[in-house]
Amino acid sequence: MAEKRVLLIVGGGVAAYKALELTRLLRKAGVAVRPLLTKAGAAFVTPLSLASLAEDKVYQDLFSLTDEAEMGHIQLSRSADLVVVVPATADLMAKAAAGLANDLASTTLLATDKPVLMAPAMNVRMWQHAATRRNLATLQADGVHFVGPDEGAMACGEYGPGRMAEPPAILEAILGLLQTGAPLAGKHVLVNAGPTLEALDPVRFISNRSSGQQGYAIATALARLGARVTLVSGPTGLAAPAEVTRVDVESAREMLAACKAALPADVAVCVAAVADWRPDEVYGLKLKKGREGPPAITLVENPDILAELSASGPGRPKLVVGFAAETNDVEAHAVAKRQRKGCDWIVANDVTEPGVMGGGENAVLLITAAGTERWERAPKSEVAQRLALRIAQSL
Repeated sequence: MAEKRVLLIVGGGVAAYKALELTRLLRKAGVAVRPLLTKAGAAFVTPLSLASLAEDKVYQDLFSLTDEAEMGHIQLSRSADLVVVVPATADLMAKAAAGLANDLASTTLLATDKPVLMAPAMNVRMWQHAATRRNLATLQADGVHFVGPDEGAMACGEYGPGRMAEPPAILEAILGLLQTGAPLAGKHVLVNAGPTLEALDPVRFISNRSSGQQGYAIATALARLGARVTLVSGPTGLAAPAEVTRVDVESAREMLAACKAALPADVAVCVAAVADWRPDEVYGLKLKKGREGPPAITLVENPDILAELSASGPGRPKLVVGFAAETNDVEAHAVAKRQRKGCDWIVANDVTEPGVMGGGENAVLLITAAGTERWERAPKSEVAQRLALRIAQSL
């Protein structure tokens, strides 16, 4: 990967010191680094430190007579394979979301035609502020990639989400985005997402609180890595990702049939919150209140989609990833589920955590044959991107 180049924009925040370690790791991995240091960033790290580690000139001034004689901000924005912002401060995110261009960093971000990866870092209240959430949504819709932030102690003395991801995690995201071509090109990935709906009568049904956000984000992230994605979706209020083929279903039996019809696939990612049971009898007319009291509802077991896709045989995907939404003993239940279902990986989360089920963030455990990895709480789009990169690497 020696021919790959990163334009590293260093923003103004205490976490800027991690940009030095990231630069060292990138050079060790054979990636060329061209640093762009903001005025605020220079208050935390020196140009000499960056230049020494990057083995390249540090760019700082939009109005440099020498650099701008050759339209330096345009050259900078297009000379790299990837633009990385570390740390991505609230100010840099706001400028990029609004399309402002009043310094070298913001002008370069506006002028680039290359992928952009941001590693946010800010106070927890700044990260959770409505303005930052709007800017994050805008940037994600524009195709900007994100890694982090993590949850932890901050320099300001507070604790919560907003701590910048560690350099090894940022390096992993960078290397995934720098892979030659689209790493999943030519691969077919099956994803199921959302809840299932099990009818009781024409107007009533059994379902759950799944929004489908995590599954849709995973389908989108896989498509952006070049995969041909079939998304089998239960009822959600989400728009179909432009890059994927969506198949709409309602019940668990319909979802199983659609998943089987989508095979063969190289990978199956079973994110859907499939109802374990359904009413034994579906009434043709709306049930009415009566003197006899509520009707007795007998439940029968639904088919096990994850287990059926994981079953050994010539049509089994090379990699089957299941999800486990738990309310207690998350890791123990997830480990047991992976063994019971026969899948390769399980992504588990605690759905009692505020804002997870139906919200925009997630904190998960990745359970594999090698053990358990704990991923810090992050936007669901970032969890999706990280999982997609791991899938690409495993193939």
